[in-house]
Amino acid sequence: MIVFDKLWKTMEEKGISQYKLIHTYGISQSMLARLRHNKIVRTEILSRLCKLLDCKIEDICEYIDDESK
Repeated sequence: MIVFDKLWKTMEEKGISQYKLIHTYGISQSMLARLRHNKIVRTEILSRLCKLLDCKIEDICEYIDDESK
């Protein structure tokens, strides 16, 4: 399972709030909800987040083995 727990920490480190993502960069509230609940998101969104946050993909998500839970 891909989880986006690292996204929120990276956003905090970069000084980018959810409000700013929505109102300045056009990321929808529903997309943030999908990320918050580790749902399926398009790679286009992940690419945009990496660009906006000036980070690598591993700074916003990671793979967790479902069986290890």
